[in-house]
Amino acid sequence: MKKLIKPTFYSFIFLLFTTFSYGQEDNIQTNDSSAVKEQNINIEYTDEGFEFKTADEKFALHIESRLQFRFSTPSDLNPVTYDEIYSDKETVFKINRARLKVGGHAFQSWLKYYWEYELSASNLMDFRVMIEKYSFFNIKVGQWKTYYNRERVISSGKQQMADRSILTRPFTLDRQQGVEFYGRIAPSKYTDFTYNASVLTGTGRGASENDDNHLMYVGRLQYNLLGRELSFTGSDLAYHDNFTGLIAVAAATNRSPYTRFSQAGGGQLEGFEDGVDGQYKANQYLLETAFMYKGLSWQNEFHSKEIHDFVNNETTTLKGAYFQTGYFFHNIWPKFPKPLEIAGRYAYYIPNTDLSNNLEEEFVLAFNWFFKGHRNKLTSEVTYFNFQDPLGVNYDNGLRFRVQWDISF
Repeated sequence: MKKLIKPTFYSFIFLLFTTFSYGQEDNIQTNDSSAVKEQNINIEYTDEGFEFKTADEKFALHIESRLQFRFSTPSDLNPVTYDEIYSDKETVFKINRARLKVGGHAFQSWLKYYWEYELSASNLMDFRVMIEKYSFFNIKVGQWKTYYNRERVISSGKQQMADRSILTRPFTLDRQQGVEFYGRIAPSKYTDFTYNASVLTGTGRGASENDDNHLMYVGRLQYNLLGRELSFTGSDLAYHDNFTGLIAVAAATNRSPYTRFSQAGGGQLEGFEDGVDGQYKANQYLLETAFMYKGLSWQNEFHSKEIHDFVNNETTTLKGAYFQTGYFFHNIWPKFPKPLEIAGRYAYYIPNTDLSNNLEEEFVLAFNWFFKGHRNKLTSEVTYFNFQDPLGVNYDNGLRFRVQWDISF
């Protein structure tokens, strides 16, 4: 059955698109036979997969599949406590992600849509409609990864490392449902800013209702240095001849039963009990920098998060940061392989600033070989974890090795 699903689905999408586009009012001939004017459908392969587009360009649809294969030892998941540093050693080989992506525009080029489905977990990840007629003011409705921090917004298929840092679990807002207003002010000038303001349900992916009347509010303001906007992607594959960078600040507030969010939806950080409606209020802040220049890339984030427990009347403050860089050494040493990038990351996380012995650290060294940019790449990395003993006696540490092949088509 599995072999029949994919072709049948693609055939259905194509039939739906052609029927929809042919059936538009401006394509109907008003003669006795009521014949439909024939309109060609242009089909081509692009960086977004296969694209179907009408001749008048009022309708476009692209379909893309992505697979991510991963080998990891002695385990794959990041440890989250001192006691979890590979207490169970299990070598892993798996299809880490299997995504189907569909997007395009309808009626007008500025009325866009997109949805993304995770085939391996049977989860609808994204579904959204965007009105992008003006660069300075756009509207998005649906479900998507909240525009809060760069590391989470960058697609898993365009990351510099095999996966995100240890900060993602405690600080990401992940996917939410709601509405967002965004735009770019004074592009290409020295006062070039990009903004995002969101009003969301605040209860995680797949949750269309809030637990109470308290919504999630998120704001991000990004200053585009020298009037150049940096795209959300890892590695300087475009080889920016001109320095392109950003400085961004963001803030979010939410009251819900949850202290963290992930692809699975709402959940709890270590040390927090399962919540009831409105039990936890989380206020968090972010400072972020990033730049790319002639094969060199840099990005870092500073996070702070305060969680107030209304049931137990307790407040916990979390802090963390990461620093990440990569470079194509072929640019200064021609004998070095051109498709090879070397990257590194350091991250630290403090789960509770009131405690003195709970520092968690991550050191990563990665090697990327790009066959076709991010659409076909091989990543190998070595990670060293260093977690402090809650009793302050010593540290526990562990190494992890991963190889990952990511391919889109």
